[in-house]
Parts: sequence; C-alpha cells; structure tokens
Amino acid sequence: MTQRKAHNPAWPWTENFRISQAVQVGDTIYVSGQGPLDSEGQLVGEDDMAAQSRQVFANIRAVLAEADATMDDVVKITSFITDTGRYAEYTAARAEAFPNHIPASSTVTVADLVIPGMLVEVEAIAVLGSDS
Repeated sequence: MTQRKAHNPAWPWTENFRISQAVQVGDTIYVSGQGPLDSEGQLVGEDDMAAQSRQVFANIRAVLAEADATMDDVVKITSFITDTGRYAEYTAARAEAFPNHIPASSTVTVADLVIPGMLVEVEAIAVLGSDS
C-alpha cells in the first residue's frame, strides 16, 4: 500500500491551522495553497503583487524542500489572484520561479482570499524525479 506523509516547514504560525502544508502519496506531492506570508506569518508586500508572488513561490520552494523536492519537480500549479489587471506582475514572478521546467498552470481570478491583504495564493503538484 502507498504511504501517505505530511510535510510541514517549522513555521510557528501554522500551528493555528489544521492543514498539512503538503501531503505526499508515493512520488506525488500535493502542496496546499501558499499565501504571501513570511516564516512568522506576517503578510509580505502589502498591495505589491510582484513581492507577494515571489513570497508565495519561496514558500512553495520551502515546502517542497521538506519532501526533498525542488521547483523543477512541479508539474502543475493553480493560482488564485484578486486582480486580473495585475496578472503580468504575477506571471513575471512565476517565470522567475520556474526557469527550467515550466509546469502546467491555471489562474483563477477571485474576489477575495482568506487573509486580508492577500493578492495571490498558489497550490502546486510535484512529482519526485520529474525534473529530468
């Protein structure tokens, strides 16, 4: 039977949430939606889509590292943004985050996100060893 394993960076603020930052089943890692929060749970880049997007991808990178994975292992992302007019800022950060292997991607515009001030949230699916 395939093992299920949770992966959680040592972020103190996550103790208030009853979720795994990622769940791995076999070689597949499902990363929960990551917001633009630093390791202390503080919002990064107030009203700055580019800064928030870079933080989101840094958080995904940190979660993947807990599973010995990298951004090159990411095969699919789903992004939620609050302002389609700022999509170019988000896509510039996405391009920086994935210089080697471009994942499949969907972006959805939403009215609001769970934490006030968040402009972007991204979830990811990674497959170990898919970077070759």
